[in-house]
Amino acid sequence: MRHFGHVSPAVRENLFHQEPAEFTAASPARLLAAALGATLYSPATRPKLAADIRKQAGRGVVSMVLCLEDSISDGDVADAEDNLVRQFADLDAFGAADGTEPPLLFIRVRTPEQIPDLARRLGPSAHLLAGFVLPKFTEARGTAFLDAVTAAEQQSGLPRLYAMPVLETPDLLHLETRAEALAGISRTVGRHRDRVLALRLGVTDFCSAYGLRRTPDMTAYDIQIVAGVIADVVNVLSRADGTGFTVTGPVWEYFRRQQRLFKPQLRRSPFLEEGVEELRTALIEHDLDGLLREIELDRANGLLGKTCIHPAHTTPVHALSVVSHEEFSDAQDILRPERGGGGVMRSAYTNKMNEVKPHRAWAERTLQRAEAFGVAKENVGFVDLLTAGLRV
Repeated sequence: MRHFGHVSPAVRENLFHQEPAEFTAASPARLLAAALGATLYSPATRPKLAADIRKQAGRGVVSMVLCLEDSISDGDVADAEDNLVRQFADLDAFGAADGTEPPLLFIRVRTPEQIPDLARRLGPSAHLLAGFVLPKFTEARGTAFLDAVTAAEQQSGLPRLYAMPVLETPDLLHLETRAEALAGISRTVGRHRDRVLALRLGVTDFCSAYGLRRTPDMTAYDIQIVAGVIADVVNVLSRADGTGFTVTGPVWEYFRRQQRLFKPQLRRSPFLEEGVEELRTALIEHDLDGLLREIELDRANGLLGKTCIHPAHTTPVHALSVVSHEEFSDAQDILRPERGGGGVMRSAYTNKMNEVKPHRAWAERTLQRAEAFGVAKENVGFVDLLTAGLRV
């Protein structure tokens, strides 16, 4: 699979200076973590889940979470597990018939005991499973979850099952317990570094602890108590010194028009220049201008990828994840071998300073994102990428 793989090769050739890399579940964890993109969540109770997964793969989705936790009621767990087993078998049969590869598939469980049990019950179709999402992850709960993933991998004979812990408990939100909670999580995931693919943020749960809910006019970063937690999670768990993990962006809850208090957050000029002002109107009507702003703030604050609950959110996430030609040019200049000793130079676009040592970590992360999402051609922007993705 690859990002924008659902777009025709001819269109990709016109869009990309460097096309997104192909990858599989067996690719290096470094690439997979960067390539998660818009991870689409779906309740495990859906009766046509296998068909839904194939449909979303055809629309460019490369990672999905099939949820047994908060998205379904307590009384539906057993039926949802049975449904997962049936749907994985159907999905495996579809793939065997036409050779298609599904997205990276993760199951969000409730308890550690579910992990080896589900891996066993999936039988031969377990090879479609990339790993498990671990809810309400803390130091006290985390070891049992991670040990269960290891056990499931061993008993199923799979080459690798990944874990994605979700950080969403009140002890992370409460100021008096946050530092120790983060330190404990850091110790736990650090012991399982090869197992943990990425860390996910449960911002809805953070808001719940204080009875808050952001409106479509606001991003997670406008809720100061949430913004503070995100900053501290990145501070402790996503450092660029080799100890950090990929941390993904929070979910955007809205997908239909709501009553607005504030002006739209999308400038008209990029859409006018491309002759697609109706696309801007559609994005605003579906409250996706707020999503676009939050994606930009995610990346500015060190997050990569995003939890999504609606298919309409995936293409904007991926379009904004493509590395611009200007970013790529800067990153390459900074990382040239002959500049290993440091220094400063004017950028190739002659609009900024590139300082080799301070900007090195940024450049390395940018090239990692470029491998996963590609590099746009010099005159290709977000509107072009979004339009191409939506036309399929």
